[in-house]
Amino acid sequence: MSVAVGSGGDSALKRARLVRNMTLEEAADALNVITGGAADASLMSAWESGRRRTGKRNRAGLCQLYRERPEVLFAHQDGAATSVLETSGTAVVVKVLTRWTDLVEPMADVVAQAREQLVVTGSRSREKAYLAAIETAVAQRPDLVHYRVLYGPPRHQALVDHLERLLELRDPSARFNGVKTLHIGLVEADVALERFFVASETAAVVPLPSFHGANGFDCGVLLSREAAVGLVHHGREACASARPVETIAAVRMLPVRHN
Repeated sequence: MSVAVGSGGDSALKRARLVRNMTLEEAADALNVITGGAADASLMSAWESGRRRTGKRNRAGLCQLYRERPEVLFAHQDGAATSVLETSGTAVVVKVLTRWTDLVEPMADVVAQAREQLVVTGSRSREKAYLAAIETAVAQRPDLVHYRVLYGPPRHQALVDHLERLLELRDPSARFNGVKTLHIGLVEADVALERFFVASETAAVVPLPSFHGANGFDCGVLLSREAAVGLVHHGREACASARPVETIAAVRMLPVRHN
């Protein structure tokens, strides 16, 4: 079925949903049944407006849901403007962090200052103070929506233990004012390169590879709100496309890669 071009500037993606008399919530639920992901109404809206690009897995799911070709549904995204980082360059960099001690404190600060959304990505976390800051935020702010995206299995037992503690603190199947507030997902290593960042609605830190070794991450950049919001959306998209790992049993089944 092809969706005819309508008026009012709506994207083909939005028109496809409206033709089927689906709300954003209903479309998100139907998509998640197809993909096994965790898309929600706000993410669907961002895709429809072109504020965010839809990832490969969710594109395939939406094409199946709406029975339409990707070049039709996502034309408004593929012709959209470049990202914040591409258009603003280094203007979004607040500070360059050149030492491990300078890196951990801002990462913990981003967590402590998060009030609405907190996105953490990567499978190498093991710094106890940083992981403890995340657990404290989850425990103390029931309305904080936390997304944890793993790229491949955990690299350290400390991260496995942290994921178990998160699941003890908060049930991913529960809702706070109707909103799911804990999302843990794993992106298979052969699907996408590993990404490392922590982002809230106001700031973000992106660790960078060490100058002293191939496997270390001891420097990085502190980014402004403008870039942080973009990273939050990126992390939400990655989590929506990831395989959910949202029970303690599922976490314990993950192999720990010590490399």
